[in-house]
Amino acid sequence: MVVHSASEQVLAGLDPEQRSAVTAPAGPVCILAGAGTGKTRAITSRIAHRVLSGEISPRHVLAVTFTARAAAEMRSRLTVLGVGGVQARTFHAAALRQVRYFAPRLLSGRAMPELLDSKVRLVTLAAARVGLRTDRAAARDLAGEIEWAKSSLVEPTDYVVSAARALRDTPHEPAKVADVFTAYEQLKRSNGVIDFEDMLRAAVWGIEEHPDVGEQVRGQYRHFVVDEYQDVNPLQQRLLDAWLAGRNDLTVVGDASQTIYSFTGATSAYLVDFPRRHRGATVVRLVRDYRSTPQVVGLANAVIAQARGTEARLRLELSGQRPPGPEPDLRIFTDEPAEANAVAARCRSLVDAGTPAKEIAVLFRVNAQSEAYEKALTEVGVPYVVQGAERFFERTEVRQAMVALRAATRSIPGETPLPAAVVEALTAVGWAPDAPPAGGAARERWEALSALVQLAEEYAATPEVVPIGEAASVERPVTLSDFTEELARRAAQQHVPTVDGVSLASLHSAKGLEWDAVFLVGLAEGTLPTTYAKSVEQVEEERRLLYVGITRARQWLWLSYAAARSPGGRARRPSRFLPQLDRSGGTERATGAGPARRPERRRTQIVSCRICGATLLAGPDRKLGRCPTCPSDIDDELHERLREWRQRVAGAQKVPAYVVFTDATLVALAERRPGRPEELIAIAGIGPRKLGLYGESVLALVDGARVDDVCPEKTFEIQS
Repeated sequence: MVVHSASEQVLAGLDPEQRSAVTAPAGPVCILAGAGTGKTRAITSRIAHRVLSGEISPRHVLAVTFTARAAAEMRSRLTVLGVGGVQARTFHAAALRQVRYFAPRLLSGRAMPELLDSKVRLVTLAAARVGLRTDRAAARDLAGEIEWAKSSLVEPTDYVVSAARALRDTPHEPAKVADVFTAYEQLKRSNGVIDFEDMLRAAVWGIEEHPDVGEQVRGQYRHFVVDEYQDVNPLQQRLLDAWLAGRNDLTVVGDASQTIYSFTGATSAYLVDFPRRHRGATVVRLVRDYRSTPQVVGLANAVIAQARGTEARLRLELSGQRPPGPEPDLRIFTDEPAEANAVAARCRSLVDAGTPAKEIAVLFRVNAQSEAYEKALTEVGVPYVVQGAERFFERTEVRQAMVALRAATRSIPGETPLPAAVVEALTAVGWAPDAPPAGGAARERWEALSALVQLAEEYAATPEVVPIGEAASVERPVTLSDFTEELARRAAQQHVPTVDGVSLASLHSAKGLEWDAVFLVGLAEGTLPTTYAKSVEQVEEERRLLYVGITRARQWLWLSYAAARSPGGRARRPSRFLPQLDRSGGTERATGAGPARRPERRRTQIVSCRICGATLLAGPDRKLGRCPTCPSDIDDELHERLREWRQRVAGAQKVPAYVVFTDATLVALAERRPGRPEELIAIAGIGPRKLGLYGESVLALVDGARVDDVCPEKTFEIQS
């Protein structure tokens, strides 16, 4: 009875769609979850509900996702729900544990080969072996291409054909890339090392080719949950199929509109085809957005509504659940420095008004755009952090700290709690757990090392589960040695801890994150979509990038672009993905500005529904001030008087009635019932000229005047 009440308590507070996902019967379940709709809550609640009701055992559940942060969040939420022992890991972490555990059996007693942290060094050597000289950037591009091929189950001999079929924009001539790929594989074997893709393949091989291993894995894991299923690549799907071995207790969650990693081999095809591949699957759609205001949600819907292609088949129209908030801003600037300075000034005002700097993000398409915003934020005194593991883990103090932590594994007793051990080790590089020092560089250094301590505290809260047999496992505290391995893995996978500052991030690295205020900058043709997006599929992925960026904002959203890259530069067009918004209303035009003149800017007002608060983009909807699906609150009697008045005025002027006001304008007047000239001119279609001609009469009619009182014998002359 206690178990039953605990499982029922898990359902408390869930919306109807979330409850359907949680209580769906065992078997294949596909949860299509839009941004901010509570997908993590849904899948953790599903696991907890099944465990607490006695349907499944937690030790038989394997939940996989794509970042260590997401896996840790799953474990944390399950703990709060009263469920422990569930394995929630990334694909790589789950495969690594299995390969390490079974290595003596699979490798005839030999230890598992060393795992490469990075491909770059061996790729550089491989390129030199085939006569190709590369710098570090070129080697990274080649490593990325090899990673795509291996994730896509493409062998070196098949690379040229497969790259052509996939329309890959290769860093070198495809045949030369294939040569580097071949040499890289040979170097790995001769050095006795493997990479992350080899590790996934080893896990697949162990299960598929060794019946005893497959039987033990299947006995351990019987229920599977996959987060961010739209990001699965063919190699990861092959591993998932090996784990399942024909069974169907599988829950996947994803959003096809957030498919933005196709260049790495990820594909939404498995999500799109899930009901076909799993007959009788339960499909649940989560569309209630609890993250963003209706204004932000409405803009996101408008952007993704224009999507085409395979992913658009699973497009979700979100419904904002938060109270209405400020309208998103669309700003147009003369050049990129003016845009960066305006963004920095707005960040400064938000921070001064009480918004924490860490709750603000500036998002851009390419990392090279970061420099202008780093400079502008520095000038206004706003702290920032560049989102991206390479910048964090390449910092001198972080490299020194990681060396100190590795050294401390030999000197600090193993039973020392992890956070205390990390604090002790960091004293060797001058860090102290007290108030941060004064000065920008010193404070930034202190915060970076403090972030390592915070990571240690989070990591210590998730003890390692170690199998001790076919049907049993035990927990052991994580050690300093475990933590140093975790840091090395995060550095390799570009996983960065959060520090207190405005986040400067690419749209790709922003996925999965959210902030109170988001600035989407550089939204010009050639940047978003990038000039490298040639095919229809590539352009559509660029559209999804903008959608992902918009849905990161909780409260404030700013969209901007510069008419030129530099002062006096060549003019650019706004991104084709931006909705066609009303740019009237006395706004200034973006013009060229000399060095002594402050750059002018143009602000585009985004109108929201006066009933539900959603952003209005279509002209007729903006005129009415409401969504077409929201109920009309028209004053029928006023509407009739306005029609009669319009007929008399048109007759006196000898013009068609629509020349005075269109039918849509009359409906807007009867619904919105303006009481002041500024409210009247805010209605699209009523400019200064018509305000002068008809404003006094219309306002009188709205106030209750009769048509005869307004124009008994009055005629209206058309003014030039």
